[in-house]
Formats: sequence, structure tokens, C-alpha cells
Amino acid sequence: MSPLATTDLTPAFLRGLPKAELHLHIEGSLEPELMFELAQRNKVTLPFATVEAVRAAYAFSNLQDFLDIYYQGAQVLLTEQDFHDLALAYFRRLHADGGVYAEIFFDPQTHTDRGVSFATVIEGLRAGMATAEREFNIRSKLILCFLRHLSEAAALETLEAAKPWVDRLAGVGLDSSEQGFPPSKFTQAFAEAGRLGLKRVAHAGEEGPPAYVVEALDLLHVDRIDHGNRALEDEALTARLVRSEMTLTVCPLSNLKLCGVPNLAVHPLKRMLELGLKATVNSDDPAYFGGYLLENYQAVVDALGLTRAEVLTLARNSFTGAFLTPQEKATYLEAIEAYSIANPCLTPL
Repeated sequence: MSPLATTDLTPAFLRGLPKAELHLHIEGSLEPELMFELAQRNKVTLPFATVEAVRAAYAFSNLQDFLDIYYQGAQVLLTEQDFHDLALAYFRRLHADGGVYAEIFFDPQTHTDRGVSFATVIEGLRAGMATAEREFNIRSKLILCFLRHLSEAAALETLEAAKPWVDRLAGVGLDSSEQGFPPSKFTQAFAEAGRLGLKRVAHAGEEGPPAYVVEALDLLHVDRIDHGNRALEDEALTARLVRSEMTLTVCPLSNLKLCGVPNLAVHPLKRMLELGLKATVNSDDPAYFGGYLLENYQAVVDALGLTRAEVLTLARNSFTGAFLTPQEKATYLEAIEAYSIANPCLTPL
């Protein structure tokens, strides 16, 4: 790559580029400062004395290490106001990063198993989303995730509890510990979600093998694959994903923090684009993984030497892969093209 090829991919250019986030766990955006604020508000005792102690604990060697502290932090979320404040704090960061649309995951079982009602969780989040739309003009949708380390019966119970709000959900997802909990465990829950008219997504191919991606496609009939990195280990599967234009919601800094890659210079994102895979950039659990949406874009631009064309493709993919109407997608794509024209490339591609 020419050393001049990315000279216009400045932080300012990346920030101004219209982009969507499709892989964000709202509980994973709980910053230590807000964690302590909510703990004080709700008189919850944390196992950490200071904000610095919390940040020092964010040294993960694998997904389960992260999840252990993730569930500890969620203990401070008890009221609708807490969930409103959590959502609004995330959208404030997304706005600062130039994000204009998001489809956010939430884990109701993390809260209902603690005695917090489903209504408290979803109404608090929806209130935060409404505030963000008014204040920042950011539109958003909710995706209810099942915790895969729990039973399918528990997932079906959660889906039943969600039925009064089904028209306010974009879809269902599958997250938490991947190894040992294949997508095939949740075929009934996903079939029922499909009958309810919900879109379906699933984490697959992050720590789990390519076979988990195949199960998500063939048994859960997903509309998107979350992560999907390990799909590249299977050439036939990779070709299938290219043919079907299946969106992959890739999370670079998450992969680095959880030791999925030793460094970003060997991250598969650029190869995904070169192969024709419909990859996107997302932040996953940014409070824990050290970077929100813009930081993920900047990190892969710097580490992989992405070109302007590749960055524009990532931004377009974030909208074409979203659960939007064709007209809504067209409007966002037009905004990207207008931005590109208004900010011409400084050097030949």
C-alpha cells in the first residue's frame, strides 16, 4: 500500500462519516463512573473500592473472564431510570463518534434473574432511546438476546415475557459464552421468534468453530451473523456467506481484548473485505474493551491500512445490513455519498 493512500482518513473524516452500529451490548457500555453512580443511587455494594480498581480488573484472557465481571457490573441496574441513563450515556458517545443509527442488544435474563421486571428493563431502555432521538437525532432499535449458557426453556420464558412488547423489538439474538453452547440448542426459541415476525441474529464464530456459524444459518435461520471471524477457516462457508451477502458484525477491539487476535495487524477484517464478505465495524462492549465505534474504525484503519474505499464500504454495509426499510437504507446511503463528495480524496486511490 502506498504511504499516501490513507492520508485523508483522519479522525475528523472518520467521525463525520455517517455510520451505524449493529453489534452493541447496552450492558457492556456501563462505564465504571456510571457504575459507581448507580451503585450509590441504589445502595448497592460493589466488590471494587474505586473506578481505577474496576478498570484494573478489565484484564481478560478469554470471553468467560470478561463475562464474570460483566455480570457483576450489571447488579447496579435496578430501575427504569438506571436503564434510561445507561442507554443515554451510550448514545451520547455514539453521537460524538458520528453514529446516526444503532441496533442495540439487551440481556433481559441478566436482570429478570435478579428480580428486576422485564417491563423495567425495556421501558427504561426505550425511554433512553427516545431521549437520544430527540437530543441527537439518533434512531435506534432493540434486539433481545438470549443467554446461551442458560436453558432453551429459559429463553422461551423470556420470549413469552416479551410478547407484550414484541412490536417494539427488531429481533432476537444469542450471546454469552459460546464454547460448549452451540446455536442448535436454541432452535425452538428462534423458530418461535420467527413466527412472531422478529429478525434473528446470533453470535457465532467468535470463540466457537465454523460449525457454529453453519448451525446459526441452517438451524436458527439468522438474518445476520455476529462476529463470524472463524468462518474464514472454512472456504466453502466463506463462499456461501459471500453469495448470500450475509452481514457480519465484526468487533475489532473486542477481538483484541479477548485475545481472539494477538494484535490488530493480523485481524481478518481487511481479508473479509477483499473476499467480498459484508463486514461491518462495531464496538461490542465498549466500556470493557477500551473503545467505542470511532475508536474501532480508527484502530483498524491504522493497523490494517484500510483504504478510503474500504472504509466507505464498511459504512455502507452498516446500513445495508441493518433492519431498515429499503427507503430508509437509501436515505442513509445517500448521506454517505454526499459526505464522500463533500470530502474528496486527497490522493489518488
